[in-house]
Amino acid sequence: MSALPKNAPRLPDSNGVNGRKPDTLNWVTSLPFLLTHLLCFAAFFIGFKWQYVLLALGSYYFQMVGVTMGYHRYFSHRAFKTNRVFQFILAFWAQLTVQKGVLWWAANHRHHHRYSDHDEDIHSPTKKGFWYSHMGWVVSERYEATDLNRIKDFARFPELVWLNTYHLVPMLLAVPVLLAIGGWPVLLWGGVIPLTLVWHGTFTINSLSHIFGSRRYLTTDTSRNNWLLALITCGEGWHNNHHFYQNTANQGWFWWEVDFTYYVLKALAAVGVVKDLRLPAEQTRQSFQAYTAEQRAQLNAPADFKAAPARMPSAQPQPAET
Repeated sequence: MSALPKNAPRLPDSNGVNGRKPDTLNWVTSLPFLLTHLLCFAAFFIGFKWQYVLLALGSYYFQMVGVTMGYHRYFSHRAFKTNRVFQFILAFWAQLTVQKGVLWWAANHRHHHRYSDHDEDIHSPTKKGFWYSHMGWVVSERYEATDLNRIKDFARFPELVWLNTYHLVPMLLAVPVLLAIGGWPVLLWGGVIPLTLVWHGTFTINSLSHIFGSRRYLTTDTSRNNWLLALITCGEGWHNNHHFYQNTANQGWFWWEVDFTYYVLKALAAVGVVKDLRLPAEQTRQSFQAYTAEQRAQLNAPADFKAAPARMPSAQPQPAET
C-alpha cells in the first residue's frame, strides 16, 4: 500500500474560482469521445447480421454491470466487500467502459451525493440543465482532476492509483482481443456501439432520474424511481430508493423492482467472490408508510428548478444497515 499524496488534487469549486480551470470543453481530451459516436455509423457499411445485434446487447449489459457494480456500488458506496484481487478486477471491468478512472468516478459521485441538486452539484439537471448534466460536465476542463481526498479509502491501493492514472489501459487491451475474435464487425458491434450506448445509459441517471419518475421517499433532492431507466441501467433507475439510503447493494427494494446488478452480486456472493451485501432494514424500506398527507403531497409535487431543496447535513455517505 502507498500513502495518500500530500498534495492530492481537489475538485474545482462550482464557480471555477481560485485559479481553477474554466468550465469549457476540452477539445483535445474530448475528441476520442466525439469520434466514437461518429464511428457507430460504420455499421451502415458492414453487412448486417442479427448475431451482431445480440453481440451488442450482451456486450452492453456486460459493460453496464461493470459500471453499476464497480464504479458505483463498490467504489463509490462500498455496498459490499471483496478481496483485493477482485477489487482490481472490478476496477478493470468498470474502466472497460472508458468513463475515466475508478477513483475519479467515485470521487465525483460522492461529491454529487453530498451536494445533490444544489449549486455545488456538478451534474444537477435542475441547476445546470439537461445536456450539461447528461454529458457536458464529463467533457469539461473543470472536472479533469481526481480528488483523492474524497476517495482516501481506495487511494491507498497503488494498483488502483496506477489504473486510475492510466485509465485507458483496459480499453486498449480490449481492442486487439475483439479484433482477433472477429475483426472489424466484432470490434464495432461488440465494442464501439455498446460502449457508446453504455455512456448514454449511464448518463441518464444524472440527467433523467432527477426529472422523470415517481418519488416514494422524501429526500433532500429531486431523485426519482423510473422502471425504464432501471432496465436500461441494470437497477440504477431506482434512484429515489438509492438517494434515500445510499450504501445498499440492492437499489430495487421490492420484488417488482428489477435490479439485475443485485442478482449478479447475489450469484457472486453464493460462490464467495463477494460478501457482506448491505441491505436496507425493513423499517427503512417501509418508512414511507408513516408519511402524513402533507408529506405525500410533497412527494407528488413537480420538481422546482429554481428553488434548492434542503441542504444535506453530512458530507459522508450514510452508514449502511444490515
